Amino acid sequence: MLGVVSLLGTFFLAVMPAHAQNIVGNVLVVRALDKVNARTRDFSVHVGEVLQYGSLDVYVRYCEKRPPEEIPEIYAFLEVIDRRLDGRGGEGAREQLFSGWMFASSPALSSLEHSVYDVWVLDCYLRKDTVEGYNDK
Repeated sequence: MLGVVSLLGTFFLAVMPAHAQNIVGNVLVVRALDKVNARTRDFSVHVGEVLQYGSLDVYVRYCEKRPPEEIPEIYAFLEVIDRRLDGRGGEGAREQLFSGWMFASSPALSSLEHSVYDVWVLDCYLRKDTVEGYNDK
């Protein structure tokens, strides 16, 4: 009987897939497109900080990615505010254009809709020199 239990235990360990934890990052890489001049630019933004691009404020709230041994996917929670200009160089009313999750593999699934700018997620990583208490021993 003990041999059967041992054999079943070995079978279940061999059949159960290993599951690696997602990597929660502290730096998000986004690409921004200015549709007027057709120029793109990549930015690395720390989680909790704000990227100012044109009239947009992009608040990076969270980012996470799957480990390398799984199907690639990067998730990020962003809020995008448009600092509307009043036509005389001053700021007008602020408008929230986007608040939600963006996915690197499907940028059109949850996208920013703006007449001048596009923003999409490229990567998320953990920059260890910015983590408090990290020690390279």
